[in-house]
Order: sequence, then C-alpha cells, then structure tokens
Amino acid sequence: QVQLVESGGGLVQAGGSLRLSCVASGSVFGFYKLGWYRQAPEKQRELVATITYGGPTTYGGSVKGRFTISRDHDKNTVSMEMKSMKPEDTTVYYCNYNLGEIDYWGQGTQVTVSS
Repeated sequence: QVQLVESGGGLVQAGGSLRLSCVASGSVFGFYKLGWYRQAPEKQRELVATITYGGPTTYGGSVKGRFTISRDHDKNTVSMEMKSMKPEDTTVYYCNYNLGEIDYWGQGTQVTVSS
C-alpha cells in the first residue's frame, strides 16, 4: 500500500499562484511515476501533469506553460507550481502514484480561483 498526502490547496485570485505538494509513504519503490490530476463535479478526472522517475514530464493542454511539476526522490514528494491561474482551474486536485498497472490516489485538495 502507498499513502499519498496532499497539501497546499486553497483560494487564490485569478492571475495568482499556488503550490501543491504530495508526500508518498508506505510501499514506495521502483521506477514509479508521480502526478496530479483534477476532477470537476460531473466530469471525468483529467491529467494535469505527471513526472516519471527519470524526470520527463507530461502536461495537460490547458495548463502547459503555466504549471510546473517537480519531484524529490529523497523525500518521495511531488510538487506542482501553478502560475497565472484561471477560474477554470477551480476544482479538486488529486495526487497520483503509478507503477505499471498500479495506481494510488490521494484524498484530494481543493483549489479555488476567484475572478
């Protein structure tokens, strides 16, 4: 089992910045990928950003150029700097641990961007 604990969500004005962090603990091993997804009510969960063990990143089209994902292997953490935020970024963000077909999810953290 892997436990993921997110932090850093909250309220920000449009154009502002927030930083999300997620700590992975438990059976954390292997060349796992970490990432962030988000899900608005009645919508499918969508990719925000992922980062592989070796470092390559992937971003969802709506956040590319505004969000930056990073990870710290020593601390088993993944962080995401969110800049130039928009009201449409408002939703719950979930941390993800992926190793092959195995996925674990955090409990989610609310991000609200006011216009």
